[in-house]
Amino acid sequence: MDLKCRQISDFPTMPPLPPSILGNCEDGSESVAGENYADVNWEELGFSLVPTDYMYVMKCAKGEKFSQGSLIRYGNIEISPSAGILNYGQGIFEGLKAYRTEDGRIQLFRPEENAQRMKTGADRLCMPSPSIEQFVDAVKQTVLANKRWVPPPGKGSLYMRPLLMGTGALLGVAPAPEYTFLIYCSPVGCYHKGLLNIKVEDRLYRAISGCGGTGGIKSVTNYAPVYTAITEAKANGFSDVLFLDSATGKYIEEASACNVFVVKDNVIFTPEIDGTILPGITRKSIIEIATDLGYQVKERAVSVEEMLSADEMFCTGTAVVVNSVASVTYKKTRAEYKTGPETVSEKLRKTLVRIQTGCVEDKKSWTVQID
Repeated sequence: MDLKCRQISDFPTMPPLPPSILGNCEDGSESVAGENYADVNWEELGFSLVPTDYMYVMKCAKGEKFSQGSLIRYGNIEISPSAGILNYGQGIFEGLKAYRTEDGRIQLFRPEENAQRMKTGADRLCMPSPSIEQFVDAVKQTVLANKRWVPPPGKGSLYMRPLLMGTGALLGVAPAPEYTFLIYCSPVGCYHKGLLNIKVEDRLYRAISGCGGTGGIKSVTNYAPVYTAITEAKANGFSDVLFLDSATGKYIEEASACNVFVVKDNVIFTPEIDGTILPGITRKSIIEIATDLGYQVKERAVSVEEMLSADEMFCTGTAVVVNSVASVTYKKTRAEYKTGPETVSEKLRKTLVRIQTGCVEDKKSWTVQID
């Protein structure tokens, strides 16, 4: 097999783009340029997969660089049973959103940060990665190809899921001989509908404490281990699980798929980035927004006791955005927190969302226009 970087046109089952991308939709509706939308009940949109029209695929051999990818019809992919991703978990993913503004524009939020985080994760897992420019361009192409699936203003967003994985076949424990960069997308609404009620997990751990682990990258292997804890928690009426550090079990780290903050006397605290928690892009943005609004933000270890005595608690992430926590249960102790429009978390959420959706001037150059 020739393992040189190949263009997508070299692969079967990848038809050229139909005219719908350029104007006429296959379902008979008017062109995307006319602001027509896919047949979706936007009022009932949740956070689950809604298959769209196109995905982006680019392949590269080990030791080579990614060159050119293509848009293809969204659908199943063919992969060897001995692929590195299936046998050894050599893969990472990202998550970002495209928003439709009130004046009809579509924009991304800090996509270059996702590109850099993917590169960091790829380096850790011994994989080639797209350049920041390639990543952002691929995301733009995918959004434009699926433009009719971007929800109307205020109804949700188009969630973009970039994947980077070892798809080449191998048997021994080693980096895969070939890699695939793929982006698919789905329109989404709220990840959690309403306030969060969280259970602290004190038996299982998300990441091994100390430098050198993979808790700080978006490796696919970091997520399945939370299923046991979160399944049990949801069966008992909780929204999510909060994990503790594995070294002492005394300090909070992060929830199943988002970063956490607590507020005490108007001072904001969040666990520091030390290799065990994901350096969230929403987390980073909220810290900067909070500082701009005059709040003091402290990144340091946060004990369970500090969390239980806090005034407020909230979670951040691409999926959850900023979500207030109503209560946390740790063993037999249940702490309740302030919620509502006057809370710190709600002020931060509104400021962030206004930037993401183009309701206020983006003075930080965080948003990227794509049409």
